[in-house]
Amino acid sequence: MGYDLHITRKEEWFEDEGAEITLDEWTDYVRSSPDMRLDGYAEAGTPNGALRIESEGLSVWTGYSGHEKDGNMAWFDYFEGNIKVKNPDDEIIKKMYQIAVALDAKVQGDECEVYGADGQSNWKELKAAGEAMRASMSKKWWQFWK
Repeated sequence: MGYDLHITRKEEWFEDEGAEITLDEWTDYVRSSPDMRLDGYAEAGTPNGALRIESEGLSVWTGYSGHEKDGNMAWFDYFEGNIKVKNPDDEIIKKMYQIAVALDAKVQGDECEVYGADGQSNWKELKAAGEAMRASMSKKWWQFWK
């Protein structure tokens, strides 16, 4: 479990329709970036051996301050036209924004909030808009017969 952020061109990251980042665009970006590495897999040791995940666009940000060989890494995974990162910290979110700008995309969270260059999201604005919409409703939801 965790919370994912997505680099996407779609209106909402989960939509089937809309502009996608192609795998070729992503791998071209990674290969041209001096602080990114295209691995295609991730491996972690377990008591019963190793857990290996393979994904053609799975990449590592080697410039991440928390990067440790065989340890903590900032993984960027290409999936269904988006680039996904699980549980990113502020430093990773800012890197995601830089990548999004280079790919003519945006950084969007699971709840559809959008993140800016400062690593902050617009979720407070979205919440306020939702509350204002609810307050403007003339009747309660259970009073549908009125």
